Formats: sequence, C-alpha cells, structure tokens
Amino acid sequence: MILLIRWLIRRHRSRNSTSSEKARGAHASPNGVLSLVLHQARYELLSFLRNKQARFFTLLLPLAFLVILVGLFGNHTVGSEHVKESTYYVPGLSAMAVISASFVNLVISITTQRESGVLKRRRATPVPAWVLIAGRALTAMVVSLATMSVLMLVGRFAYHADLPVRTIPAVALTAIVGSITFCVLAYALSAMIGSADAAQPVVQATVLPLYFISGVFVPDVSLPSWLQHIAGLFPVEHPADALHHAYDPGVSGTGFAWSDLAVLAIWMLAGSVIALRRFRWMPVAATA
Repeated sequence: MILLIRWLIRRHRSRNSTSSEKARGAHASPNGVLSLVLHQARYELLSFLRNKQARFFTLLLPLAFLVILVGLFGNHTVGSEHVKESTYYVPGLSAMAVISASFVNLVISITTQRESGVLKRRRATPVPAWVLIAGRALTAMVVSLATMSVLMLVGRFAYHADLPVRTIPAVALTAIVGSITFCVLAYALSAMIGSADAAQPVVQATVLPLYFISGVFVPDVSLPSWLQHIAGLFPVEHPADALHHAYDPGVSGTGFAWSDLAVLAIWMLAGSVIALRRFRWMPVAATA
C-alpha cells in the first residue's frame, strides 16, 4: 500500500511537471502565443454575448439611431449627385458603433471587473498580462467590425446608403485603427475611475457631448467654428470624418483619410503612455 501511494505521488508530480513544461513551451512558441490570445478572445466574446446590457448598447443602439434619424429627418435625395441623406447617417453611426464596442463597453467592463477582484484573480494566473489585454482588445475589434458591417448592410439595402467598392479598404483600416485607439483609451480612462458605479456616468458624460459636436448625428459644418475646433482636438471626430470621406461619392481614389488616421495614431500613443503608467489590476479600495 505504501509503495502504491508513493507511486501515485510520483506520477502526479511527473504529470504536473509535464503540464508546466507544455505551458512554458506554449508561451514560448508563436503558435502557442496565438492560441492563448485566441482562447482569451473567445472567452471575452462569450462573456460579452451573455451580457444583455452590453449587447443592446453596442449592437442594437446604432441601428436604433439609424431608424430614428431617418424617421425624423427623412431620407431624401440631396446634391447634384442625388445622394440619399442616409449616406451621411450610416458612416457617423458606424463610428459610434466602433466607439461603443471599443471604448464605452470596455471602460465599464474593465472598471467593474477590477473593483470586483476579477482582474486581480486573472493577473494571478500563469497567463501573461499582455495576453489578457490583447484578448480583450481583439474581442472589441471583432465586435466593432461586426456591428459596423451589419449597420452598413442595413443602410445599403434598407436606406440606399451606397459605399463605393474602391473605398472598402479605407473603411476597414479606419475601423481597425479606430478600434485599437479607443481600446487603448479605454484602459487609460479606466485607471482614472475610482469605482464601478462611476464608470457608466463618466464614460457617457465623456462621449455623448462629443457625439453631437463631432458629426456623428448631425453635420458639424452647421456648428460654430469654435466648437468645430474643440471637436477636432478629440478623437471622436476623426473616425467619423474618415468614414464620411470614404462614403462621399465625389471622392476620387481609394478614400483614405490619412490626416484623420494620423490624429488617431497620436491619441493611441498618448493613451498607451497613460495606460502603461496608471493602469492597475487591484481594486482602488484595496490600494487606497
């Protein structure tokens, strides 16, 4: 009996050492790193899809706004090129969809999980911190692209908001750059929020005024010049402008708005600096 117990103990230890070596090998190999990120992204995506509030505000709210705006202001043909008014609404609301998935939902989720101790427990696992962050960012990017694609398809077939085929790569690049930028800004802003209850009011107070002055709902050319200058300093206006540029039938070429993408890259860099210096995994109450 004693020999049997000793054999079982040795076998258990050998299995643990083998699994540890496999885990270290997975972390070291590129395929293992990719599988870790994809596994984490799959977990985050399932968590998002099970959250009814996140699903509504991220997936359905932009579509609801499209229906409301077309219902209120109509979908008349304007301009010499006979463009439907929905051609303006769809790119602005597509920018809103990217911001909702990559910033609004992420700030609320990160702050809530940090204050409830979830981030602390995840950080204590053998999974590297950057894998957790990359998985969350990849999930936000997938949700952004999916929501924007659905919105554009509805705009195309229900409201005749046509997107030139030649500008599709510009739209995709704008969505990717915008999603990464707002993911970084989400981590930066979450570090400045002290409680889970304050996350949603803070993030809504941050983005809602910018939506109205950045051309998401109404053309910003109708705003005073000083307000346009203020909107230009913030990142919300630039994905909306880049997508409006791609949707403009009068634009020649591939439709890339390089100046707007450059501003987003600057905000991405600034957000990265703040997030690296200020982001924490521990609840604020525990570190205060």
